[in-house]
Amino acid sequence: MDLDNILSQLETANEEEIEKLLQQYNRENSHTFTFEQKEETLRSKLCQSVLTVLGRQMQPSCQKTCLETLRILSRDKRVLAPVATREGMLILGGMARLHAGDEGGDNQKSSQEEVLSQEEERVVVEALKCLCNVVYNSPAAQQVSVDVQLSHGLCASLHTGRTRHHEVGLFTLRLLFLLSALRPDLRGVLRREWHAVKLLSEVLEHTLDVRWVGPYEAARPDLQALPMPAEDNERAMEALKALFNLTLSLTGGEDDDHQSRLIAAILRHLLMLKTETEEKTEEAHSHAVNLLNNLPVSCLDVLINVPVQGGQEKYSGKNMDAVQVLLDFMEKRIDKGSNYKEGLTPVLSLLTEGSRHHREIRRYIKAQVLPPLKDVKIRPEIGSTIRNKLVRLMTHVDMGVKQTAAEFLFVLCKENVDNLLKYTGYGNAAGLLVARGLLAGGRGETQYSEDEDSDTEEYKSAKPFINPITGHVEEPMPNPIEEMTEEQKEYEAEKLANMFDKLSRQHVIRPMGVRPDGTLAPLEETLCNVPEDNSGSDSD
Repeated sequence: MDLDNILSQLETANEEEIEKLLQQYNRENSHTFTFEQKEETLRSKLCQSVLTVLGRQMQPSCQKTCLETLRILSRDKRVLAPVATREGMLILGGMARLHAGDEGGDNQKSSQEEVLSQEEERVVVEALKCLCNVVYNSPAAQQVSVDVQLSHGLCASLHTGRTRHHEVGLFTLRLLFLLSALRPDLRGVLRREWHAVKLLSEVLEHTLDVRWVGPYEAARPDLQALPMPAEDNERAMEALKALFNLTLSLTGGEDDDHQSRLIAAILRHLLMLKTETEEKTEEAHSHAVNLLNNLPVSCLDVLINVPVQGGQEKYSGKNMDAVQVLLDFMEKRIDKGSNYKEGLTPVLSLLTEGSRHHREIRRYIKAQVLPPLKDVKIRPEIGSTIRNKLVRLMTHVDMGVKQTAAEFLFVLCKENVDNLLKYTGYGNAAGLLVARGLLAGGRGETQYSEDEDSDTEEYKSAKPFINPITGHVEEPMPNPIEEMTEEQKEYEAEKLANMFDKLSRQHVIRPMGVRPDGTLAPLEETLCNVPEDNSGSDSD
């Protein structure tokens, strides 16, 4: 449809004609993601015209159509200048019922609580979608959003519960995530003025249907219950992403500690849930891992302190179900074989810090990852156990992946070099030991309990024969000269001597000798310094 024609008709068309005209444009462009550059000016004018229409008193059906057009246009960051203004953002904020820029708190609250018709809710959803696109694609719109306090309107919507409608809640949370990601200066304001961390935690509680049975303990999910609905999962993921941004720089005060423990308890509950697909469950676990990494490591004890549900006696009565879920998640990410930096290193870092600061977590993980050695005839990096997979990562080409995997195993070994070498071999561990300055052996700086590791009888009997470089017992190599004749031996010796002579004449290698002071020097220098033997000469 010709844009010049649309623009000329919009100027004089009535509400019904505008709706029909834009509906046709939307149908023709709904799946268009790239636009001709020559039409850039015309599309920018169309943005302005649509905003002008939205500024009038229109029926919800026409507002929805206009917003759909604006959403399609907002995919192109080059035409957003008319929208990324105070007027444009206030119009969209008004359509989304965010009341951005309003000063009257009571009026804002009462308007937030009004009951919307189904048509009006569709307008709100389309406005929120437009705002997500515009904020994502326009730095100018991001600044205007801060100026008109758009994030305050989002928090007010979450607080009043109007976002219980799925798509309204989903895109409200997504817009809050985008603003907190793109404008780091907003995070502190959201935490202080709107208590956004607590607010988002409550959204998660409601979405995940958390029922508390202890101070930081949620009731165990019913294993026979249906998986978490897809809509609940979507909203939970957006809330987790926004919480991740807002917890990047927690101060660690008393209130923060309580809130962090509450979040850890909610995340433990999430780790025990199943969604409709394995892929969605893995995505949920990934967001949970990222957020757990932001929390103070002291709060990770919430993952295992679940007295109502009980635990394992050999781990001081701690419940290790959540830790096992994290281990399974880590192994799945290793098995994927790609995107280790973003997909694997967060869970490795989380388990490393959890093991370093919580003895029971370390003991449990070590029992799963580094069980007592029995078969030492196979190289540590060969095989399908989780230990084999982690040892292979110790020589990965990505430095960050290599260091994170090595650090994880080192902590499981209580930062004891001898223990690490026992499980990995010197060759695989060399990179970490060089980086930590521990090539000569010893321990890291962290203090661990004094309980001793018990070696199996199989390992003790094989230990004298283990190659410390490869970390396994090597089969004895056959002697290559045993079956040679004397002539063959003489031929090989002469061949070797000629090779050394050639390398010496080409200065590839230089024969060395020892000076009288014990230092090494080229052989010719040491020969020149040999004192003459005068024992047979006549004496005066």
